[in-house]
Amino acid sequence: MHFPRRTPLAYLFVSTCLLLAAAGCASVSAPAPQVAISTVADGWAGNSVNAVVFRKNALVSDATTQYIAFYDRDAHVVLGKRRLGSDRWETRRTAYRGNAADAHNAISIMLDGAGYLHLSWDHHNSILQYARSRAPGSLDMETASMTGRDEKRVSYPEFFRLPDGRLLFLYRDGGSGRGNLVVNRYEPGTGTWQRLHTNLIDGEKQRNAYWQAVVDAQGTLHLSWVWRGSPDVASNHDMAYARSRDGGTTWENSAGQPYALPMTAASAEYAARIPQKSELINQTSMAADAQGRPYIASYWREPGSSVPQYRVLYHKDGSWRRLDLDFRTTPFSLSGGGTKAIPIARPQILITPGGAGRPAGLLVFRDRERGDRVSAVRIDDFDARRWSVHDLTQHPVGAWEPSFDTEAWRRDGVLDLFVQAVQQVDGEGMAQVAPTPVQVLRWKPRF
Repeated sequence: MHFPRRTPLAYLFVSTCLLLAAAGCASVSAPAPQVAISTVADGWAGNSVNAVVFRKNALVSDATTQYIAFYDRDAHVVLGKRRLGSDRWETRRTAYRGNAADAHNAISIMLDGAGYLHLSWDHHNSILQYARSRAPGSLDMETASMTGRDEKRVSYPEFFRLPDGRLLFLYRDGGSGRGNLVVNRYEPGTGTWQRLHTNLIDGEKQRNAYWQAVVDAQGTLHLSWVWRGSPDVASNHDMAYARSRDGGTTWENSAGQPYALPMTAASAEYAARIPQKSELINQTSMAADAQGRPYIASYWREPGSSVPQYRVLYHKDGSWRRLDLDFRTTPFSLSGGGTKAIPIARPQILITPGGAGRPAGLLVFRDRERGDRVSAVRIDDFDARRWSVHDLTQHPVGAWEPSFDTEAWRRDGVLDLFVQAVQQVDGEGMAQVAPTPVQVLRWKPRF
């Protein structure tokens, strides 16, 4: 893997060592990150719909080609592709449009094992929009059907690829506080979808699950979620966990004990108990290490503090542990409905083998305290609490949240980030701003 010479090297910054013996963080010295930035085209920037964290994915690749999707100035879905190692993008403006004024209506893409590109877009309690490419490697798409069931109130569509090339498709059926988690599975050999679960997690008409998921190298699907009791984000609470070792069909807790389905608030395993009104955010990210142990990234405020902090929950030796990244100093509060204007991004967590077999990680984020740059916490040792913060760009990115090419990270250990400077007015408002460049930031961290 190399950086193309035509792509300018982006801005290099010295890592900031955090923090102090009182915070339990050992002093760390690490080289400044070296990144490359490739510009694709201009995209919609009046809200954060192109740059929300729950895009699975904004970017995806196989061994030769990388694909991208975003809304343009007229809310048309644009698809693009490039050869890996090149910064020359081929783009195609599709006939598909979305209600880009609603930042929930993000675009998600994924490649199946036969090389077909799958696309879903424009959802917030609305009819399923789904298409796939007419041929492997093509940007020529055709609308397609899934199962035809429970597809009229779709939100948060997410694709996940299994090691054998099959796909999983997760979405919410129904509204906030009352929705069900639906799981479909795609078979590349037949080109068909089948329903696995119509209601994997049951909120019992009192709450619903806001989830995040990841597929590990062995094909285990890890799922975690916060509960929400109403459309008010302040009603988020707790962090629950489950996993499936058979492609999403059956489910168990971290001890291997099977769940009776659907899972409920009473039957769920909890990685952490977090009260309502803790500024706990929903829809963040998960990762897993080489041993299949899960990691969950989020942020919330501890009792007695007014400052939400990034935190990582991880499972080791039969119990859940927590790494607190206490580098923030600015308080804020989460409440109300709609897409919120928040001074920090929801984080992405990535895990890679570290020294002496200890997993290491990256937590990618954006914080107004740091000038709204693209930033990353490099975690060299979770148990020893050795970590440092790096800024990956010099320019601010507004209300951007991270989305990355999960397959490039899994295959090559390369972080390819979708980056665009966007704005977000609180409560689904629109900023009157011109389109801004859609870019891909590439970084290969060395641990």
